Amino acid sequence: MSDFKEEVENMSFEQAIGALEALVNELENGGIDLDRSLEIYEQAVVLRNRCKSILEDGERRIRRIMETADGVREEQLDIS
Repeated sequence: MSDFKEEVENMSFEQAIGALEALVNELENGGIDLDRSLEIYEQAVVLRNRCKSILEDGERRIRRIMETADGVREEQLDIS
């Protein structure tokens, strides 16, 4: 699993979302055993965490961009 984690750490947001979608499709198609289902779940959690991290980094970058000479102009971002 650590190899998978390392691979995911190098993925872009689009790659991670694509991999997550592929796992969801595999689960939805059915016909897989319990061990594979658990493996998919573990991988999905890693991919979800990667996506969340990328989105949080993006939000931090946006906050920095919004800084002005007068200080920070804080606005609520709706990224849902």
